[in-house]
Amino acid sequence: MGTPPLPISVLDFSPMRDGETASDSLRRTVELAQQVKELGYRRCWFTEHHNVPRLTNAAPDVVLAHIASVTKSIRVGSGGVMLPNHSPLVIAEQFGTLAGLHPGRIDLGIGRATGGPGADSEIFRMLRKPPDARDRFEFDLDELLTLLDERQAEDAPYVPARGLDLPVWLLGSSISSAAMAGKLGLPFSYATHIAPDELQVALRAYRTNFRASKTLQRNYAMICAFIIAAETDAQAQDLLASIRPILLQWFRKSGIRVPIDNARTPVVAAAPEQHLPYAIVGSPETVRSGIEAMVRQTQADELMVITLIRDPIAARRSYEIVARVCKDITRKSATATTD
Repeated sequence: MGTPPLPISVLDFSPMRDGETASDSLRRTVELAQQVKELGYRRCWFTEHHNVPRLTNAAPDVVLAHIASVTKSIRVGSGGVMLPNHSPLVIAEQFGTLAGLHPGRIDLGIGRATGGPGADSEIFRMLRKPPDARDRFEFDLDELLTLLDERQAEDAPYVPARGLDLPVWLLGSSISSAAMAGKLGLPFSYATHIAPDELQVALRAYRTNFRASKTLQRNYAMICAFIIAAETDAQAQDLLASIRPILLQWFRKSGIRVPIDNARTPVVAAAPEQHLPYAIVGSPETVRSGIEAMVRQTQADELMVITLIRDPIAARRSYEIVARVCKDITRKSATATTD
């Protein structure tokens, strides 16, 4: 048997386009999941964002429950549930129920949301969470993992996920989250769109600290990257230009400093490229070489794609191109590729 191709997955933000309602946006999210399933993507994850204009998936558990019911085989999950926003018991019960309804298809991705779009101070107040909720992350994660562990004391609360196939991923954009994932023996997903500068050192921290667990015998790292593919480099750059306002709003909400002048000024126009150094934008050939370079640099086990293209036809074509070029990309082939 040959080496299997690089697994590819999708992270969806459910962005709302001009003139759309939230229902329109969520309907497209469902269609996207159905499309990428047919294209051979392994999993489709959904973010949790609160108080961010035009991002409509504030409740990933609800979104993925519906999508799991209208798709087959593709894994669906949270990318991720922001643990400081919720009770560990509620998360365990929600995702345990989902794992029972859709055996072998649910992923539980956990994030910290250290500020910005995950949950700002006003959202924390409305969620009735204390200001120090993020400081409890490690404790709450330990409680969540304990609740999901089938080996429980007799007096432990009953959780429907116990003993079911419910992989827990740790999502992060920092060295500390990477090291934590390694020590806990969890698969790790790194967000290059949030903190690209720490990618390599975070991956080293994850692999150096990795300890085999009962659910994961070797480290497994998934890299989440921004990718736009089109027939030509010029067409892909035009698609990038069309979503530049979304990216600028995203950067500002995330606390990244970008100018607020007219979007046509050179500094602002370069903002996506400046803040997304791992973005891959171009023709099939450009995308192939970019993905091969990323796999070679990171030794990624899986690639998760973000594509915020406004045009649904162009978005579908982008996912098709990525799926096609990845069919013959493996970690081994990418490593063998010379610069």
